[in-house]
Amino acid sequence: MAGVMAGAMADVLGGGEMTDWGQDWGHVSVLRSEAIALLAVRSGGVYLDATLGAGGHGAAILAADPTVRLVGVDRDETALEIARDRLGAWGDRVTYVHSNFADYQPEPGQTFDGILADLGVSSMQFDRGDRGFSFRHDAPLDMRMDQRQPLTAAAVVNTWDEVDLANLIYQYGEERLSRRIARRIVEGRPFETTGALATAIFHGVPASYRHGRIHPATRTFQALRLAVNGELDALDRFLEQAPTWLAPGGRIALISFHSLEDRRVKHGLRQNPDLTLLTKKPILPTEAEQAANPRSRSAKLRGAERRAIPEVTSDQSHGSKGDRPPSKYRAKRDRP
Repeated sequence: MAGVMAGAMADVLGGGEMTDWGQDWGHVSVLRSEAIALLAVRSGGVYLDATLGAGGHGAAILAADPTVRLVGVDRDETALEIARDRLGAWGDRVTYVHSNFADYQPEPGQTFDGILADLGVSSMQFDRGDRGFSFRHDAPLDMRMDQRQPLTAAAVVNTWDEVDLANLIYQYGEERLSRRIARRIVEGRPFETTGALATAIFHGVPASYRHGRIHPATRTFQALRLAVNGELDALDRFLEQAPTWLAPGGRIALISFHSLEDRRVKHGLRQNPDLTLLTKKPILPTEAEQAANPRSRSAKLRGAERRAIPEVTSDQSHGSKGDRPPSKYRAKRDRP
């Protein structure tokens, strides 16, 4: 029986090796072994995978120790269905929550020994043409991670004014040609598909800009996705709340994929007085992982640990002789 279970776990993890980055369930987990090492999984611990996705990191947490439990949160219902299938072998050790990680609230009194978040859009979402995250597939301009929300990329592209579009593309896409691209969008709209929008952007920039390292529409698509899903605002709220969910000594590990995310993660961890930074510099994918999964090249892993809460002794709470200031600083007793 143990051999059968071990084989099942190996299948779920993708070959049974923490260093195997083979594609499973349509998604490749980035920095998987590094993230698990950073979390330092404790026996009997409770862990939160705040971006469960297809369950790759969650599976690695569960496989690290047979007594740990996992709460998996994701705003994408399709991803949760895949994770339920992938993590089914662990049964009731896993709890699934359909929510944005910024809106999630633990049960009263619940704390975690570790929290993991793999930010941004997953390979699985990029590769599904019907979701509109990528212009590699001609699909409706959707880009919603949570299909329950009303705002779509088509609404942003076709209704926002030129100035707002330019500001969005500049700030969230860090695109230096944002004004030119916004003008082209306004002149050519309405747009209904990713292919039509990408083609318009391609022909709206100078010829010298069309054949660079990335497609000229890449940054605009990033900006639209971030706006549609409110990703940066959600990340800010999560960074404020998540450390309070950690037990003393618990750890948080965050994987980012672009500078807008990484800056927030870096400053959020450094500036939190309840955390001790574990990564002065981000942990990057190895050359082997980058070769096997080119999308991992921009990934950065950062982590921190919740400081222990100092115990208050009876002497500290009521004051003791040793706590009294030197006599020259004491208030003099009034004379009768």
